[in-house]
Amino acid sequence: MNKLQSVSGFFSDVVAEVKKTTWPAREELMQSTIVVILSIALLGVFVSVSDKVISIIIGMLTG
Repeated sequence: MNKLQSVSGFFSDVVAEVKKTTWPAREELMQSTIVVILSIALLGVFVSVSDKVISIIIGMLTG
């Protein structure tokens, strides 16, 4: 099998798999997006607060 047939077979398989995919409804997609955005925001706040607290503790120990 040459490279062209191999690449063609790969893309044929990709198209076949994409046709099997079930995509989420718009409402489900919006809800999932909101959950992800809120999770990222909460994680960002947690990391920022943790960083600040650790910086204060290290400052107190070294200074």
